[in-house]
Amino acid sequence: MAYRKLGRTSSQRKAMLRDLTTDLIINERIVTTEARAKEVRKTVEKMITLGKRGDIASRRAAAKFVRNEMADVREEDEEIVVESALQKLFNGLAERYTDRQGGYTRILKTEARRGDAAPMVIIEFV
Repeated sequence: MAYRKLGRTSSQRKAMLRDLTTDLIINERIVTTEARAKEVRKTVEKMITLGKRGDIASRRAAAKFVRNEMADVREEDEEIVVESALQKLFNGLAERYTDRQGGYTRILKTEARRGDAAPMVIIEFV
């Protein structure tokens, strides 16, 4: 098979990948296990590619996968602006990588997890 099962059923695996992808889009850096990071990298790279395309079909395809979570709240000209993860993907991250043809993330190895010695990594945007 072309993917890791990560010890979960298909619905649990899809939910976990959606959550990790959304968290990476919001925080731009997360700490997770190596196997999870390698799987999340595939989905995040696809989401950035959809963001770079930017048309309505791409927005709908990304909205089907990325969770509807609040990414940022800020004040601009005396009004409060609430930005969702999907808006951050299409407005912030896609514009950052317009000239890049792929490889939007990097995985940095860290020390093993204390409880079960699982290899831990930091996955972040380049």
